[in-house]
Amino acid sequence: MHELGVTFYVVRDVKKVAQENQIDKIDFVTLEIGEVSGVIHEQLIDCWNWARKKEKETETTELKIETLKAVTFCEDCKSEYETVVYGKICPHCQSKKTYLLRGNEFNIKEIGVYDNP
Repeated sequence: MHELGVTFYVVRDVKKVAQENQIDKIDFVTLEIGEVSGVIHEQLIDCWNWARKKEKETETTELKIETLKAVTFCEDCKSEYETVVYGKICPHCQSKKTYLLRGNEFNIKEIGVYDNP
């Protein structure tokens, strides 16, 4: 389960940002996850809910997930199309000369604090 591993990295990075900015408590973290990244959202949420409690800065932090659509580019007809719907073969010209443009990302988009007394 690589969701646990990536969760540890997110918690570590969020804790570091909190400490660098002298913030006691992070209210939310927003992740951008590509739809073909291989990350299973439900497992990531379960891992987050366990791991966030290990650090005082993230103990009550809410996890938000934004899914990024996977898009493939066709080198022959120069079109872009939805990867999940059509796969590797271009639906416009049937070419196999395609590559993934986006959709496998895993980014920390936002670390939020509502109020830091």
